[in-house]
Amino acid sequence: QVQLMESGGGLVQAGGSLGLSCAASGNIFRIIVMGWYRQAPGKQRELVAERTSGQTTNFADSVKGRFTVTRDNAKNTVYLQMNSLKPEDTAVYYCNARVYYSQTSWNEFWGQGTQVTVSS
Repeated sequence: QVQLMESGGGLVQAGGSLGLSCAASGNIFRIIVMGWYRQAPGKQRELVAERTSGQTTNFADSVKGRFTVTRDNAKNTVYLQMNSLKPEDTAVYYCNARVYYSQTSWNEFWGQGTQVTVSS
């Protein structure tokens, strides 16, 4: 099994910044992708940003230019730096990782979620 431990989040005013981090531990052979999704009340969970082991990144259009996602492969950790936050960024943010736990088998894992609230 693989565990994802998130930290960060909280309450910030519009225009402010917050950072999230997520560390993966457990039975890890190789991490394919690590990133962040979010889910606002009444909405579906959506991709925010992710980074592959090859350093390719994907971002939701709504956060491009404001959020950055970085990884420390040695620490199996992914970071999300959120700048110029807007009230519509308010959501529960979930860490996500697709992990090979053997040479041929992989699975997808989720963190417990951390609340980000942006006040106007």
